Amino acid sequence: MSKPILSFQLWSSRREQSLSKQLEVLSSAGYSDVQPHHAQYDDPPALRRLFEEFGLTARSAHINYDMVAASEIDSTVAAMQAIGAELVIMPWLPPPLIPTDRTGWQAMGNEMRQHAATFQRAGMRFAWHNHGEELLPLPDGSFPIDHLLGDDLLWEIDIGWALSVGQNPERWLERYSGRVPAIHVKDVPAEGTNLEEDGQITIGLGTVDWDSLWPKCIAAGAEIMVAEHDQPLDYADFARGSIATMKALQAKSGHNGSR
Repeated sequence: MSKPILSFQLWSSRREQSLSKQLEVLSSAGYSDVQPHHAQYDDPPALRRLFEEFGLTARSAHINYDMVAASEIDSTVAAMQAIGAELVIMPWLPPPLIPTDRTGWQAMGNEMRQHAATFQRAGMRFAWHNHGEELLPLPDGSFPIDHLLGDDLLWEIDIGWALSVGQNPERWLERYSGRVPAIHVKDVPAEGTNLEEDGQITIGLGTVDWDSLWPKCIAAGAEIMVAEHDQPLDYADFARGSIATMKALQAKSGHNGSR
Protein backbone atom coordinates (compact mmCIF):
# COMPACT_ATOMS: atom_id res chain seq x y z
CA MET A 1 0.00 0.00 0.00
CA SER A 2 1.67 3.23 -1.17
CA LYS A 3 1.72 6.31 0.99
CA PRO A 4 -0.79 9.04 0.13
CA ILE A 5 0.25 12.53 -0.83
CA LEU A 6 -0.27 15.14 1.88
CA SER A 7 -1.89 18.17 0.29
CA PHE A 8 -3.48 21.49 1.25
CA GLN A 9 -6.67 23.04 -0.14
CA LEU A 10 -5.81 26.60 -1.08
CA TRP A 11 -9.32 27.78 -0.22
CA SER A 12 -8.09 27.55 3.38
CA SER A 13 -5.51 30.29 2.78
CA ARG A 14 -7.58 32.51 0.47
CA ARG A 15 -7.54 35.50 2.84
CA GLU A 16 -3.79 35.89 2.27
CA GLN A 17 -3.80 38.04 -0.86
CA SER A 18 -0.37 36.92 -2.04
CA LEU A 19 -0.42 33.43 -3.52
CA SER A 20 3.38 33.40 -3.46
CA LYS A 21 3.28 34.01 0.29
CA GLN A 22 0.77 31.18 0.73
CA LEU A 23 2.95 28.77 -1.23
CA GLU A 24 6.09 29.83 0.63
CA VAL A 25 4.37 29.09 3.95
CA LEU A 26 3.07 25.73 2.76
CA SER A 27 6.34 24.60 1.25
CA SER A 28 8.24 25.61 4.38
CA ALA A 29 5.72 23.70 6.49
CA GLY A 30 6.50 20.52 4.58
CA TYR A 31 3.76 20.21 1.98
CA SER A 32 4.70 18.94 -1.45
CA ASP A 33 1.28 19.35 -3.04
CA VAL A 34 -1.59 21.82 -3.04
CA GLN A 35 -5.18 21.68 -4.26
CA PRO A 36 -6.17 24.87 -6.10
CA HIS A 37 -9.73 26.15 -6.40
CA HIS A 38 -11.92 27.73 -9.05
CA ALA A 39 -10.73 31.33 -8.59
CA GLN A 40 -7.10 30.57 -9.46
CA TYR A 41 -7.14 29.57 -13.14
CA ASP A 42 -6.76 32.89 -14.95
CA ASP A 43 -3.31 31.84 -16.22
CA PRO A 44 -2.84 28.09 -15.73
CA PRO A 45 0.72 27.84 -17.14
CA ALA A 46 1.86 30.67 -14.87
CA LEU A 47 0.10 29.02 -11.94
CA ARG A 48 1.99 25.80 -12.53
CA ARG A 49 5.29 27.66 -12.77
CA LEU A 50 4.55 29.32 -9.46
CA PHE A 51 3.79 25.97 -7.84
CA GLU A 52 7.03 24.57 -9.21
CA GLU A 53 8.97 27.57 -7.92
CA PHE A 54 8.09 26.42 -4.42
CA GLY A 55 8.57 22.71 -5.10
CA LEU A 56 4.84 22.01 -5.19
CA THR A 57 2.55 20.04 -7.45
CA ALA A 58 -1.22 20.17 -7.89
CA ARG A 59 -2.19 16.55 -8.36
CA SER A 60 -5.85 17.39 -7.76
CA ALA A 61 -7.90 20.51 -8.37
CA HIS A 62 -11.37 21.88 -7.64
CA ILE A 63 -13.46 23.49 -10.35
CA ASN A 64 -16.89 25.15 -10.38
CA TYR A 65 -20.09 23.93 -11.99
CA ASP A 66 -20.01 26.69 -14.59
CA MET A 67 -16.59 25.44 -15.71
CA VAL A 68 -18.14 22.29 -17.21
CA ALA A 69 -20.73 24.15 -19.27
CA ALA A 70 -20.58 23.28 -22.96
CA SER A 71 -19.01 26.65 -23.74
CA GLU A 72 -16.32 26.24 -21.07
CA ILE A 73 -15.42 22.56 -20.85
CA ASP A 74 -12.64 22.62 -23.46
CA SER A 75 -10.84 25.51 -21.77
CA THR A 76 -11.33 23.84 -18.39
CA VAL A 77 -9.76 20.61 -19.62
CA ALA A 78 -6.85 22.60 -21.04
CA ALA A 79 -6.43 24.48 -17.76
CA MET A 80 -6.36 21.28 -15.74
CA GLN A 81 -3.79 19.78 -18.07
CA ALA A 82 -1.70 22.93 -17.87
CA ILE A 83 -1.45 22.86 -14.07
CA GLY A 84 -0.68 19.13 -14.07
CA ALA A 85 -3.87 17.96 -12.35
CA GLU A 86 -4.56 14.23 -12.45
CA LEU A 87 -7.84 14.35 -10.52
CA VAL A 88 -10.45 17.04 -11.21
CA ILE A 89 -13.13 17.53 -8.56
CA MET A 90 -16.60 19.09 -8.57
CA PRO A 91 -16.90 20.55 -5.06
CA TRP A 92 -20.38 22.02 -4.93
CA LEU A 93 -23.52 23.04 -6.81
CA PRO A 94 -25.21 26.44 -6.86
CA PRO A 95 -28.14 26.13 -4.42
CA PRO A 96 -30.85 26.36 -7.12
CA LEU A 97 -29.34 23.29 -8.80
CA ILE A 98 -29.15 21.05 -5.73
CA PRO A 99 -31.53 18.13 -6.37
CA THR A 100 -34.30 17.42 -3.90
CA ASP A 101 -35.30 13.86 -4.79
CA ARG A 102 -33.96 10.54 -6.03
CA THR A 103 -34.65 11.30 -9.68
CA GLY A 104 -32.86 14.63 -9.48
CA TRP A 105 -29.77 13.16 -7.85
CA GLN A 106 -29.67 10.35 -10.41
CA ALA A 107 -29.87 12.90 -13.21
CA MET A 108 -27.06 14.93 -11.67
CA GLY A 109 -24.99 11.76 -11.39
CA ASN A 110 -25.55 11.03 -15.07
CA GLU A 111 -24.40 14.54 -15.94
CA MET A 112 -21.29 14.14 -13.78
CA ARG A 113 -20.47 10.86 -15.53
CA GLN A 114 -20.53 12.67 -18.85
CA HIS A 115 -18.02 15.17 -17.50
CA ALA A 116 -15.94 12.32 -16.08
CA ALA A 117 -15.77 10.78 -19.55
CA THR A 118 -14.59 14.09 -20.99
CA PHE A 119 -11.75 14.37 -18.50
CA GLN A 120 -10.91 10.70 -18.88
CA ARG A 121 -10.40 11.17 -22.62
CA ALA A 122 -7.87 13.86 -21.69
CA GLY A 123 -6.03 11.51 -19.32
CA MET A 124 -7.53 12.73 -16.06
CA ARG A 125 -9.98 11.38 -13.51
CA PHE A 126 -13.03 13.17 -12.17
CA ALA A 127 -14.64 13.03 -8.73
CA TRP A 128 -17.41 14.54 -6.64
CA HIS A 129 -16.84 16.36 -3.33
CA ASN A 130 -19.64 16.25 -0.79
CA HIS A 131 -21.17 18.77 1.52
CA GLY A 132 -23.92 17.81 3.95
CA GLU A 133 -26.96 17.45 1.72
CA GLU A 134 -25.66 14.37 -0.08
CA LEU A 135 -25.54 12.48 3.22
CA LEU A 136 -28.96 13.41 4.55
CA PRO A 137 -31.54 10.69 3.88
CA LEU A 138 -34.37 11.39 1.46
CA PRO A 139 -38.00 10.76 2.53
CA ASP A 140 -37.74 7.20 1.17
CA GLY A 141 -34.72 6.52 3.41
CA SER A 142 -32.18 6.41 0.59
CA PHE A 143 -29.16 8.70 0.41
CA PRO A 144 -28.49 11.25 -2.34
CA ILE A 145 -24.82 10.26 -2.51
CA ASP A 146 -25.74 6.74 -3.60
CA HIS A 147 -27.96 8.00 -6.42
CA LEU A 148 -25.31 10.50 -7.47
CA LEU A 149 -22.28 8.21 -7.49
CA GLY A 150 -24.04 5.22 -9.02
CA ASP A 151 -21.73 2.38 -9.94
CA ASP A 152 -18.64 4.25 -11.05
CA LEU A 153 -18.33 7.94 -10.14
CA LEU A 154 -15.37 8.70 -7.86
CA TRP A 155 -15.72 10.56 -4.56
CA GLU A 156 -13.57 12.98 -2.56
CA ILE A 157 -15.20 12.50 0.82
CA ASP A 158 -15.11 15.51 3.14
CA ILE A 159 -14.78 14.11 6.65
CA GLY A 160 -15.97 17.28 8.34
CA TRP A 161 -19.13 17.61 6.30
CA ALA A 162 -19.97 13.95 6.85
CA LEU A 163 -19.64 14.38 10.61
CA SER A 164 -21.63 17.62 10.57
CA VAL A 165 -24.77 15.73 9.49
CA GLY A 166 -24.25 12.87 11.92
CA GLN A 167 -22.72 10.39 9.51
CA ASN A 168 -19.92 7.98 10.37
CA PRO A 169 -17.23 8.44 7.70
CA GLU A 170 -15.98 4.90 8.26
CA ARG A 171 -19.28 3.52 6.97
CA TRP A 172 -18.98 5.45 3.74
CA LEU A 173 -15.29 4.70 3.28
CA GLU A 174 -16.07 1.01 3.50
CA ARG A 175 -19.06 1.28 1.19
CA TYR A 176 -17.10 3.11 -1.52
CA SER A 177 -13.71 1.51 -0.99
CA GLY A 178 -11.67 1.74 -4.17
CA ARG A 179 -13.56 4.81 -5.37
CA VAL A 180 -12.20 7.39 -2.92
CA PRO A 181 -8.95 8.69 -4.47
CA ALA A 182 -8.89 11.86 -2.34
CA ILE A 183 -10.14 12.89 1.08
CA HIS A 184 -10.67 16.27 2.68
CA VAL A 185 -9.10 15.88 6.09
CA LYS A 186 -11.09 18.15 8.36
CA ASP A 187 -11.28 18.05 12.15
CA VAL A 188 -14.21 18.95 14.39
CA PRO A 189 -13.80 20.72 17.76
CA ALA A 190 -15.80 20.04 20.88
CA GLU A 191 -19.43 21.09 20.51
CA GLY A 192 -19.96 24.81 20.92
CA THR A 193 -16.28 25.74 20.56
CA ASN A 194 -14.27 27.42 17.78
CA LEU A 195 -17.40 29.15 16.55
CA GLU A 196 -15.25 32.03 15.32
CA GLU A 197 -13.63 29.50 12.98
CA ASP A 198 -16.92 28.13 11.68
CA GLY A 199 -16.75 25.18 14.06
CA GLN A 200 -13.49 23.81 12.62
CA ILE A 201 -10.04 23.27 14.08
CA THR A 202 -6.49 22.24 13.26
CA ILE A 203 -6.24 18.56 12.40
CA GLY A 204 -5.36 16.60 15.51
CA LEU A 205 -6.75 19.15 17.98
CA GLY A 206 -10.39 18.17 17.57
CA THR A 207 -12.64 15.25 18.37
CA VAL A 208 -11.99 13.04 15.34
CA ASP A 209 -10.26 9.75 16.20
CA TRP A 210 -7.65 9.93 13.47
CA ASP A 211 -5.72 6.96 14.82
CA SER A 212 -8.73 4.86 13.85
CA LEU A 213 -9.94 6.79 10.80
CA TRP A 214 -6.66 7.45 8.98
CA PRO A 215 -5.85 3.78 8.25
CA LYS A 216 -9.42 3.29 7.01
CA CYS A 217 -8.96 6.19 4.60
CA ILE A 218 -5.85 4.55 3.21
CA ALA A 219 -7.51 1.14 3.05
CA ALA A 220 -10.33 2.70 1.02
CA GLY A 221 -7.77 3.76 -1.59
CA ALA A 222 -7.07 7.38 -0.70
CA GLU A 223 -4.12 8.65 -2.72
CA ILE A 224 -4.30 12.30 -1.67
CA MET A 225 -5.08 13.50 1.85
CA VAL A 226 -6.01 17.18 1.69
CA ALA A 227 -5.94 19.37 4.78
CA GLU A 228 -8.80 21.86 4.78
CA HIS A 229 -10.28 24.47 7.11
CA ASP A 230 -12.93 26.81 5.72
CA GLN A 231 -12.38 29.69 8.16
CA PRO A 232 -9.01 29.53 9.95
CA LEU A 233 -8.04 32.60 11.94
CA ASP A 234 -4.42 31.87 11.00
CA TYR A 235 -3.99 29.62 7.97
CA ALA A 236 -0.25 29.26 8.60
CA ASP A 237 -0.80 27.87 12.09
CA PHE A 238 -3.48 25.56 10.71
CA ALA A 239 -1.18 24.39 7.92
CA ARG A 240 1.78 23.70 10.20
CA GLY A 241 -0.18 21.96 12.92
CA SER A 242 -2.16 19.89 10.46
CA ILE A 243 0.76 18.55 8.49
CA ALA A 244 2.55 17.66 11.72
CA THR A 245 -0.45 15.53 12.66
CA MET A 246 -0.77 14.02 9.20
CA LYS A 247 2.91 13.11 9.07
CA ALA A 248 2.63 11.47 12.48
CA LEU A 249 -0.36 9.48 11.25
CA GLN A 250 1.60 8.50 8.15
CA ALA A 251 4.39 7.21 10.34
CA LYS A 252 1.98 5.17 12.47
CA SER A 253 0.55 3.66 9.31
CA GLY A 254 3.98 2.63 8.11
CA HIS A 255 4.55 5.64 5.88
CA ASN A 256 7.01 8.42 6.44
CA GLY A 257 5.79 11.77 5.27
CA SER A 258 4.77 13.71 2.21
CA ARG A 259 7.99 13.93 0.25
